[in-house]
Amino acid sequence: MEALRQDDPRRFGRFTALARFHEGASAVRYVARDTATGEVVLVTAARPQLAAVPVFSRRFRAEARTAERLAGGWVSPPVGLGEEPEAPADGPEPLWTAAAYVPALPLAEAVAIAGPLPERALRILGAGIAEILSRVHASGSVLQGLAPGTVLLAADGPRLTAFGPLGAAASAEVGPGGQLSVRLGYLTPEQIEGKEVSAASDLFVLGLLLAYAATGTTPFTEGPAEEAARRIAEDEPELDAVPDPLRELIASCLAKDPAERPAAGTVAAELALEGAAGLARGGWLPERLAAAVTDQEARVLALEPPEDDTEPEAGSTEAAEAGAGAAEAEAAESGPEETPEPEDARPEDPRTDGARPEDPRAAPEPQDARTAPEPEDARPLPVPPADASQTNASPAGTPPADASPVNAPASQAPTAAPASVSAPVSDGDTGEDRGTTRFLNTGPRPPQSDRPTTQLALPHELTAPPGAALVPAAHPMPPALPAAPGTPQQPHQQPSHTQGGPAPYPAAALPAGPAGPGGPGGGPMVSLPLPPAPAPAPDPGASRRTLLTIAAAAVGGLVVGGGSVAALGSGDTAAATDDKPAPKPRRTLPGQAPEPRWIYAHPASESSPLTTAVWQDKLLVVTSESQASAVDLRTGKRLWQRADGAKGQAALAAGDDLVFVASPTEFLWLSPKNGKVVHRVRYTEAFTDLPGLTVGRLAGSSGPVIWFTGSHTVTVKAPKPKKGKKKEKDKEVVQAHFFAYDIVQRKELWRTAVPAGRSPGTPAYRVVAERSADVLVRQDAVSLTAAEVKAAKGKGSVRSFDQKTGKLLWTKKYGAASLEAATTGDEDGALYAAVGKDLQAFEADTTKPLWRVEGSDGSWFGTPLIAGPLIHTTERSRLVGAVERESGRLVWRRSTEVPGIGNAPSLTLSSSEKTLIAADAIQVTVFSAADGERLWKFQDIGSADPKGATVSAPYRALTFGETVVVQRDRSFYALPVA
Repeated sequence: MEALRQDDPRRFGRFTALARFHEGASAVRYVARDTATGEVVLVTAARPQLAAVPVFSRRFRAEARTAERLAGGWVSPPVGLGEEPEAPADGPEPLWTAAAYVPALPLAEAVAIAGPLPERALRILGAGIAEILSRVHASGSVLQGLAPGTVLLAADGPRLTAFGPLGAAASAEVGPGGQLSVRLGYLTPEQIEGKEVSAASDLFVLGLLLAYAATGTTPFTEGPAEEAARRIAEDEPELDAVPDPLRELIASCLAKDPAERPAAGTVAAELALEGAAGLARGGWLPERLAAAVTDQEARVLALEPPEDDTEPEAGSTEAAEAGAGAAEAEAAESGPEETPEPEDARPEDPRTDGARPEDPRAAPEPQDARTAPEPEDARPLPVPPADASQTNASPAGTPPADASPVNAPASQAPTAAPASVSAPVSDGDTGEDRGTTRFLNTGPRPPQSDRPTTQLALPHELTAPPGAALVPAAHPMPPALPAAPGTPQQPHQQPSHTQGGPAPYPAAALPAGPAGPGGPGGGPMVSLPLPPAPAPAPDPGASRRTLLTIAAAAVGGLVVGGGSVAALGSGDTAAATDDKPAPKPRRTLPGQAPEPRWIYAHPASESSPLTTAVWQDKLLVVTSESQASAVDLRTGKRLWQRADGAKGQAALAAGDDLVFVASPTEFLWLSPKNGKVVHRVRYTEAFTDLPGLTVGRLAGSSGPVIWFTGSHTVTVKAPKPKKGKKKEKDKEVVQAHFFAYDIVQRKELWRTAVPAGRSPGTPAYRVVAERSADVLVRQDAVSLTAAEVKAAKGKGSVRSFDQKTGKLLWTKKYGAASLEAATTGDEDGALYAAVGKDLQAFEADTTKPLWRVEGSDGSWFGTPLIAGPLIHTTERSRLVGAVERESGRLVWRRSTEVPGIGNAPSLTLSSSEKTLIAADAIQVTVFSAADGERLWKFQDIGSADPKGATVSAPYRALTFGETVVVQRDRSFYALPVA
């Protein structure tokens, strides 16, 4: 932090500025206080020179809205935003946003103070940022907001403060015609090759940040400056100093091929399976950093508004005139300067084959002309120039006073200039009428950049082109801030600049051509379509106010119609203004999940979902501890809720017009329109001869027939004692039955007595196959009694019950299939079971082996899924595949790319059976069912509160029509599939 400067605004709406917190290329962050409540906030104020540019203003507000949607967890919630002017003003309008203040240090400053972070801190840092990225990537967007200056270290975990290229920019320029160009701190191999950025690009930068945090430097700095771009694109990173347990993961993030980089959710789980918040409990910062954070908080709390608090509010005419006067005085003192278009922002004209038209701006620069200095907040320690005459304004060999971190040892100071991307920034405007109601990202056309082709230019020289409109200009040294109460006054030190941090390669990454920069032989200019502002899925924990604010505008390709979003954390659901199904969203990035047709968040005021089911391709029926509720599958709008359905099992269709739910005490038939109870059958009334009947979970269903188990306790009277003997006590005995019940006719079809299970006594059955004459049933191992487990000798069994009478026909064991082995069967008489690490097929009636498919070492198969002539397989090693039912011949096998061994992904087929969906605890992976082509992945890390429970629920998938509903705990996403 540092004291306010003379030309800094003193007021931002209801906030009074107290001190400068951090200076970036496009904005300055101030510590401020709410005049009404006394709350301390951080105000991010755009530089006036940039705020006056319409494209910058639109993009700034788009990134602010992105931050609002991401609020919660590791993103501080916004508390204010500068109002958009209704009419053009005479001078630059204030452009700012305010967020709650959290005591924290920028990553670069933290490394300068305490050196590289220890392994546990690295895990928490990486997991926290990966959790944010996962939420962004789940919507098919790219963040491009990572840099050592945008990542903060707080006492309870990391924080992210930038939500797009503007926030992470190393420098920002405005060219002729109002074209905005920003230079990013880091480049990726695909950007150097001129390819499109993707979610994997964020992972590469995350790898750079983690390597920097682990070593104090970036892994591509060794070698000549002119070969830096080649090193990024071709060389392996230097990771010898990275802790061994993290080296492989960081190396995978830095893979040259984007397809080989892990997903954000995978990185988060690999670094902290319990979540960053869980791992950070009890403290995570090294002692020196924890003390520095505490000291910063004390200093902030001690801040008072400057005594000379007569400065006008940001954006006022007086402020503009004062700024203009200061600028004129500075210009008069330094002499006139030319302002040609920046070389790295000017597109090549293909009609001239690289030659530039005659233009006075392109005239050779006079030898005595001064070179405009690069902005102090974007200029690292530069490489000494070959010609000192080019640097008479700011000697290249002398770093600016604010270029080195506070107390940074000389050995830790950056020695290379930051990598630079110069790319015009999209404002995120789709051009659609704001009155149009649409679903997520289904606008009439994709967002357009401000020019038909935006450009990526690798700069040829260390400093900016002469006269380029770079901001900000250098400032005189400000006065020192007061020390915290009780802290000895320290000598003033210039605040460090941490924006961008140590760069992976210097600015002069590609040599200039023979004609010099910009000439015919200049370095390559490659097309780089800049992605729109990230549009993450609405946070289930977000407030109603937040989401309704978002719904009012279109942001970078995400058009949220007024009220068409169902993700409202208050317990209410917004009413969609158009009940027609959403058009199929377009894919925005290769390999990324398509954008959701709708998103629904189960209200935080209610208990978490227990079961979910699709009813007649019309309703999503969700049961919880408190009620059953229904969501319209076309719109994501919640239609009704019914307390009678509390703790109910998965809903089924009872004919065409009723929803059947089995609760712990009764069967319910609900109206699909309003959830009203149409019929009710209590177990005490339906099964009068079984008093106190406890119904277990449903074993299976087929059409109108359901199968389930139940048990009740009976008293067995003790036999009459023999003469002279004492009478024994009566015994309480659990009796169990297996039932078949017709939910359309509402009557019991049959029941048969079966052995009672482990206490409390109801055995857990699962129907593994239905055939014309019988049903095959397997009992879950956890419900077997100790005696049954001992008698089984480690082998599982399958029971056959007659379809009409329920009579037990036979019990058989299949090879060495264990008690827990995944098992399923088909209507043709075959049974498929996991045997050891292999999958084996048997004749169900004879137990004769038919074929075997070998599995992975150290793994075993989960429950396979039968689909026509194929059987889709799943393994704990995260492999998914397909084999022929008849022969067992392997058709294809692919990895979900989730690292390590875990539970086998659960499999679901789309209605057309063209798409296979694999869901586990980490992600949802979607394959082409025919050939195994990996189509896309979906992840949503959730919105874990740093002080609350971490979202760790596995994903589930339910399909209807051309849609898959992906559920993770309270969040539901409707995604299109073939």
